[in-house]
Amino acid sequence: MTAAQGVLLRPITMGLLLQSLFLLLLLLLGSCLHPATAFPKGCYPSEEEGLKTFRCSNAQLTEVPRDIPNDTNKLYLDFNQIPFLPRDAFRDLPLLLELDLSHNAIARIETGAFQSLAEHLHSLDLSSNRLVSVSKDAFSNLKAKVNLSNNPWLCDCRLQELIRAVELVAESSGGIVCDSSTQEEHVGKAFLQVIADADLCNVYKKTTDIAMLVTMFGWFAMVISYLVYYVRQNQEDARRHLEYLKSLPSKQRRSEESSTISTVV
Repeated sequence: MTAAQGVLLRPITMGLLLQSLFLLLLLLLGSCLHPATAFPKGCYPSEEEGLKTFRCSNAQLTEVPRDIPNDTNKLYLDFNQIPFLPRDAFRDLPLLLELDLSHNAIARIETGAFQSLAEHLHSLDLSSNRLVSVSKDAFSNLKAKVNLSNNPWLCDCRLQELIRAVELVAESSGGIVCDSSTQEEHVGKAFLQVIADADLCNVYKKTTDIAMLVTMFGWFAMVISYLVYYVRQNQEDARRHLEYLKSLPSKQRRSEESSTISTVV
């Protein structure tokens, strides 16, 4: 290579080096300005029908993850091992419209778990969990259509109050079946059929009223028994005293009677 060629190549080499450094700088700046979000393992964002979706299906979750994008519209947490929903479990999701919690191990829902979703949530799927009894207050002000099917429900007044407090997904209502009940004949029956034939809350009230009446009657019977015993005991004492007085000689009896009268006076 001649000296002239070396002089010509030197600016080209410097230009390529500067260009490489510039591209590297852009990459570094981009990574600083837009850092990669660390989603829980098995979770990923997507877009479905123009709605921002976050899927954590079958991700072996044992709790509701916190690193969910707050602009999420549809959230799938189905097929996990989440055991309960704490208060304000979804407080950072103001735009959530659909929530799928089906096929988990949810056995308890704290009051206020959905309170931040009350105004805008359209659909809530809690099917195929381990719900036995839930207070209606856990769904307070919730406007979403709820799927409560395929849970081991205890059919009682509490469940009746819950069913009347929420709007059920129409096709899921037949899947709310009594796994246990305060009345044995209801076990295995669809709950909506049960409450169509009987008001469980009214039955509970009647049972409570009867129990109160039985208790009151028991106390009343005890009081009457005591009074009867008291009267009979006094009668027996009076009879014995009269017999004693009759057994005394006439003068002594009068003296005893006078003594008794003076003592009484």
